[in-house]
Amino acid sequence: MNIATTLVHAGTRRDPATGAVAVPVHHSATYQHPGLGQSTGYDYSRTKNPTRAALEDALAQLEGGARGLAFASGMAALHCALQLFGPEDHVVLTEDLYGGTYRLVDRLLRVPHTFVDTSRVEAVRAALRPDTRALLVESPTNPMMKTADLPALVALAREAGILLIVDNTFYTPYLQRPLELGADIVVHSATKYLAGHNDVVAGALVARDAALGERLAYAQNGIGAILGPQDAYLVIRGLKTLALRMEKHQANAREVAAFLERHPKVARVYYPGAGGMLSFDVTDPALVPQVLGAVKLCLFAESLGGVETLITYPTTQTHADIPAERRAALGISDRLLRLSVGIEDCHDIISDLAQALDAGSR
Repeated sequence: MNIATTLVHAGTRRDPATGAVAVPVHHSATYQHPGLGQSTGYDYSRTKNPTRAALEDALAQLEGGARGLAFASGMAALHCALQLFGPEDHVVLTEDLYGGTYRLVDRLLRVPHTFVDTSRVEAVRAALRPDTRALLVESPTNPMMKTADLPALVALAREAGILLIVDNTFYTPYLQRPLELGADIVVHSATKYLAGHNDVVAGALVARDAALGERLAYAQNGIGAILGPQDAYLVIRGLKTLALRMEKHQANAREVAAFLERHPKVARVYYPGAGGMLSFDVTDPALVPQVLGAVKLCLFAESLGGVETLITYPTTQTHADIPAERRAALGISDRLLRLSVGIEDCHDIISDLAQALDAGSR
């Protein structure tokens, strides 16, 4: 089936007893055993819950993987993936990635790591060491919107005998399916486009093969940062409109990017040509508080991927934990704003940005 059809049917046919079209929400912590040594397939909801299982199965199908796992947040999902490695194992990561990922790897888990521009395959190759065990890639990157040559990185990872983990939050399986290209694990902040309505916090992993999926499931059960059934239901509900939303996000983002590229107070636009995320440099740092204070339709808020257009300032918000000198080297300057383009009428989004950019001239 086309992925748009698969999305619409996420979670259906899960209740043969009643034929319910919407997946039931199973608010049960535990499950009665039929007898000694027997199980219904569900024993305790930290390990497995029917509503969460419906979401996990849908995610695996959408990404073309063998096993999906749903978590309490995107960071919980990434934390689980990093449990595959020991304290001496080295990981290569995208250099301009989400600040929360930087915080987890550099300050909390203290994983031996090297940051590199993963849009340059030879730079990635040069960063590999004998103790490297994985390559963690964001594509597009957050917030500079660089894209990686995933097939080339797959070949490099195979050659080096390491795992390739791809954060697919920005493009979603509707636009990009890394596992089908040969990646080993896909990570999502399901809070974002998958759920799509700014009403739930969730994360996901999808493993390409069953053995790797079982290792991740063992870590998930041990850590326990699982997604609750009500939140799993909300993500499933969001998935059903993902194809429609991504088409509108993308169409709007292209129009907004074109407008910003023409605006005299915008120095540069960072848009990868697909998806709903873009960033832009204004010509003067003084324009940042002006724009953030003047927007009326666009919401000055963190996060992304919801139906509403959100604007954020990475320097003090999403990437505040990255040292200032490193931010500067990556281009995350005091003039950079990030825009999650929503599904409103694009002319209304553009009009709001225009009046905000010109507010100081009135």
